[in-house]
Amino acid sequence: MRLVRLGTEASDVGVDLRAALAACGRGSGVLGGVALLGVTPPDCPQALDAVLVLPRGVLVVCGVDLPNPALRLEAPLQGTWRVDGWELVRPDGPPNPASEALAAATAVSQRLQRLRAEPLPVSTVVAVGPYVERVIQPSADLHRGVRVLHPTATALLTAARELSTADRPCGADQALRLLTALGMPFDELDAAALAAEGFADSAGHDLAAASTVLIPRVTERPGPTAAPARPRRAPRWLPVAALAMASLLLVALVVTVATAGDDEPAPTPTAPTTQGSAGPNTTTASTVDGVRFEPRGTAVDADCAARAFGDVQVWLARNPCSRLTRGLFEAVGPSGRAAVSVAVLTFPQAATAEQFRGVASAPGNGGVSDLVREGKGWDGGPKSFSGAAFATARDGERVRLVEVVWLGEPSRPDDPRLRTLAERALRVPLPG
Repeated sequence: MRLVRLGTEASDVGVDLRAALAACGRGSGVLGGVALLGVTPPDCPQALDAVLVLPRGVLVVCGVDLPNPALRLEAPLQGTWRVDGWELVRPDGPPNPASEALAAATAVSQRLQRLRAEPLPVSTVVAVGPYVERVIQPSADLHRGVRVLHPTATALLTAARELSTADRPCGADQALRLLTALGMPFDELDAAALAAEGFADSAGHDLAAASTVLIPRVTERPGPTAAPARPRRAPRWLPVAALAMASLLLVALVVTVATAGDDEPAPTPTAPTTQGSAGPNTTTASTVDGVRFEPRGTAVDADCAARAFGDVQVWLARNPCSRLTRGLFEAVGPSGRAAVSVAVLTFPQAATAEQFRGVASAPGNGGVSDLVREGKGWDGGPKSFSGAAFATARDGERVRLVEVVWLGEPSRPDDPRLRTLAERALRVPLPG
């Protein structure tokens, strides 16, 4: 990881953060990316300890200084923090230390959307110190893409791997424009330096995604000229054989006509897709990288905002999508059994779809209701998708949102096995 220091640390724990990032060293062997230290991005309400621009994600890091070292920190995004059982009180600031970090991450995400920078997920990291042995966060907060941690190299590396979820690495040229938009001087780094930090080589960035095969040209070469064939007299048995063959064909034709109506296969009925309904047989099972996805229900709606909640619902009310298709699957693979919720939203334009993906990926912005929440689950399925791993992808005018939870065992958003299943669920076919 390349460190670019633009100002002083915004908190005391920022010193520990800088030391942990420096321990990763340059290059992409450990982490990669660029860390802007002591940066105040344009339109951001406060100075930040760091913004980590990684090949597959952006982490906004805000420091929170605790009064003393702690063995146990309970850090919900809503409510009061508790340090070793005592409530954390801050007279000169907001009641919840994470509120400033969430506001800063939202400002960074909105700026990148306005500038149409490379669409990378923007997540929030709250670095706490001087020392915390254990941090307790609710599962719902982890699902929103927020991590509260003491900044060690191991903790930062784990958070970066869990939160960097872009489908493909950002190109070096795009990363340069993104870093410049966040406040880095234009001449600080070049494309070659960024490529060394794990960003895709811009020269071959577009071609790398395509599979090409060179097909050699086929040229017809004249063959040797054949000598004129010597006329041959047809054998005398040929007319007899031809007559016998014609008789056999005539008999076969009569048999075919006589039995044509008896063995005609009946047409296979096609299951209809009902607007706003869910059923178990609306699509077929699919296998992706060794994981079988059994369909458990689908529903198609035209009013996307009515099926959403939070800020996502407000955004969809102002920017309606043309179609919402949701599905439930039971995933069976080497890691175990899991429940999968998929929502595909179709928009009139690709630019609108990309804007929605940014809104849906931002922490604390809500989402789209799954069918289980609406009482359309299945026997043996989950009671809810609480603690689910989350993934999102865009394909042209369509945006796909995926949630995955285990069946029969507790789920955590940072579970690497669940996150792998979520990434595979991005490729499961869904009608609509």
